[in-house]
Amino acid sequence: MQWMIYGANGYTGRLIAQEARQRGLSPILAGRSDAVAALAQQLGCVHRRFGLDDPDEVRAGLDGIGLVLHCAGPFSATAAPMLEGCLAAGAHYLDITGEIDVFAHCHAQDARARERGIVVLPGAGFDVVPTDCLAALLKRELPTATHLVLAFEAGGGPSPGTALTSIEGLGKGGRVRIDGELRRVPLAWKTRSFVRDGLPRTAMTIPWGDVYTAHVSTGIANIEVYMAAAPATIARLRRLRVLGPLLDTAPVQWLLKRGVARSVRGPSDDKRAATVTHVWGEARDHAGAQVKRHLVVPNGYTFTATASLGIVEHLLRGTDAAGYRTPSQLMGAEYVLSLPGVTPVADSAP
Repeated sequence: MQWMIYGANGYTGRLIAQEARQRGLSPILAGRSDAVAALAQQLGCVHRRFGLDDPDEVRAGLDGIGLVLHCAGPFSATAAPMLEGCLAAGAHYLDITGEIDVFAHCHAQDARARERGIVVLPGAGFDVVPTDCLAALLKRELPTATHLVLAFEAGGGPSPGTALTSIEGLGKGGRVRIDGELRRVPLAWKTRSFVRDGLPRTAMTIPWGDVYTAHVSTGIANIEVYMAAAPATIARLRRLRVLGPLLDTAPVQWLLKRGVARSVRGPSDDKRAATVTHVWGEARDHAGAQVKRHLVVPNGYTFTATASLGIVEHLLRGTDAAGYRTPSQLMGAEYVLSLPGVTPVADSAP
């Protein structure tokens, strides 16, 4: 099966392409920019150059391709045209998004994906493999769970794509799931703490992809996701609430994204190697029973490369699965525990 990394010249796409070559894989590298040609030459790969604005161009770009690992964000703009191309080509679709609305759009294509015999799996990287697998493990331990809390503390700083996605989300506020329904809530709606190295770490609710995907994976009706942040950062976000929809206007978005383009480059190799991510999860039921887990995983970008390629290799070996899948549905709840650098920790969320 020929397979493709689209957006291979971006920060995360490049990391995945390099890791793929180290594993002896031979992806076709693709993107809309000429920069992909230089990377392909460096890695000894075939490349293709095409954009996503013209459906005919996408179909031509995917000719002969059986699987796409889509890495070109922001996925709010790029996921739908690439997914349409994959449905037309009969190619498995993977991406590394964390955007709730993208998960919902992909899920809505489940019947079409089944008809085409392809897997549609958004969130094949740090968003949302570790948290999705953790949610599935907790649900297995407590089948009666009605409430799920997930949290993480990531080190190393964001890539340009992650920063741009965060900017896009400012005007939309937070998201949680309550009684099975997705609800919009204010920025930093709730705060609480989680234990790391014996000390409490303050965290705030964020609109992370598991608010959508963990419900699909587990059926749990009430889901909140937290990210560790300094109290001063939480206070600043809460002050932004007064700006409301203004944060979502084109001029403000342009100004904020311009700042990202000027200043954000993504963590260096040394920074990625020196930083890890803590992931916490807890589930409880109406009777008060509770289970908790705490994992340490590599830096999120390093983790994304290994997690997404593990899913690629699984699909390249062949699968009877078709339709929309979450990572834990396709790979099993234990998948996260099989990935390099993942370590369970005894101290858990308080």
